[in-house]
Amino acid sequence: MLKIAWSPVYKYELPEGHRFPMQKYELLPEQLLYEGTVEMENFFAPEQLSQEMALWTHDKSYWDKLEQLTLTPQEERLIGFPINEKFILRGRHISGGTIQCTHFALENGISMNIAGGTHHAYRDHGEGYCCFNDQAVAANYLLNRQLVQRILVVDLDVHQGNGTAAIFQDDPRVFTFSMHGERNYPLRKERSGLDIGLPDGANDAHYLGILRETLPRLIDEVQPDFVFYQSGVDVLESDKIGRLSLSREACKTRDRVVLQTCKQHNLPLVVCMGGGYSPRISDIVEAHANTFRLAQEIFF
Repeated sequence: MLKIAWSPVYKYELPEGHRFPMQKYELLPEQLLYEGTVEMENFFAPEQLSQEMALWTHDKSYWDKLEQLTLTPQEERLIGFPINEKFILRGRHISGGTIQCTHFALENGISMNIAGGTHHAYRDHGEGYCCFNDQAVAANYLLNRQLVQRILVVDLDVHQGNGTAAIFQDDPRVFTFSMHGERNYPLRKERSGLDIGLPDGANDAHYLGILRETLPRLIDEVQPDFVFYQSGVDVLESDKIGRLSLSREACKTRDRVVLQTCKQHNLPLVVCMGGGYSPRISDIVEAHANTFRLAQEIFF
């Protein structure tokens, strides 16, 4: 059975003026239930990230600042959201959910988090709406518990996974692959295991051609025994900040390539939703919903 992490705390109430599409965290599970892609039993309520597990990835000083709400104004601006107890709680549930997803993936082949993919968080600070790096936290959990030996992170959000790249830059057990808009945020890129920067306006054929050539080769070279996938839908042509030109069908094909490749290689897979900023919320929800539809089709 496909198990999906979801909690009401994922929908964080933003103050006036902040336009992050938080409503997708409520609308996406509703859509999946309405159309019959999943049932209520597919969802599980994630536990909070513990301090012990957080500190396998994040610095103690940063953890303390988050818990005590003592970030400097500059540190808050880097994250981009107002920092309060609810925001920290949200981040802890997201990371806890991704950790729990790893066990379901080991059992069932795949598991998914309605949120997550918070790839801009570093060891010692947050950036780009991210306070904890949930996939890095879950990867270190697997390694510290000796559940896997070698991990591949496939990050196909339109923004480079800079925090994840920096965290694992000197760890040979985790290979980070980021395919992103070269001229998009962050302006200063980190060094991933493999970075592919795409030009503004990259279309369906360009994007999918590179992915189809790169992913099987990476799996052969890296020889992972676990995969994390950041499936942001800000690659869509409709996205107001993405700067790429993918159709919704190409975004779905992208997901199919990743999921089928992992299935064919018997690689346990955890999928997190990442970003999406199209003006119409229906475009965001539909593109994310395709990822869940494909998971059911390919794995179950």
